[in-house]
Amino acid sequence: MKPTHIEHIGIAVKSLEESIPFYEKVLGLECYSIEEVKDQKVKTAFFKIGDVKIELLESTDPEGPIGKFIEKKGQGIHHIAYAVDDVNEALKQVEEAGVQLIDKQGRKGAEGLNIGFLHPKSTIGVLTELCDNK
Repeated sequence: MKPTHIEHIGIAVKSLEESIPFYEKVLGLECYSIEEVKDQKVKTAFFKIGDVKIELLESTDPEGPIGKFIEKKGQGIHHIAYAVDDVNEALKQVEEAGVQLIDKQGRKGAEGLNIGFLHPKSTIGVLTELCDNK
C-alpha cells in the first residue's frame, strides 16, 4: 500500500454553525459541502486548501464517535485521511503488517468515499483513515 496524497484532515467541533465562520471569514476558505453521515452519527463540512480538504465533524449524537471524542478530548484534530487506490486491499496489507484495524472492510463515508480506519494504538497515537473514490 502506498498512499497517493493526504485526502483530508478531520477536525472535531462542537458546532458547524459556530466553526464554519472561522474558516470562511478568517482563513478565506469556502465551505463547499455540508453533509450528514447518519450511520457515523456525524454532520460534516468541507473546505479545500490546495489539494487537501479540511473536514469539520459535528456529532449528531453524544454517544457517537465524535461526541465521545469531544467529551474526552475536546475540540481539535480527530484524524488524518490518506487516499489509496483500494481501501479493502490497503486494510488487508496493513493488517498483515500487524496494524490493529477499526474497520476490517471499507464502508461508505462522506462525499461518497470508501473509508476504513486504523486504530491509533497501532499508528503512533493518530487515528488514521484510508479512503478511495471507487
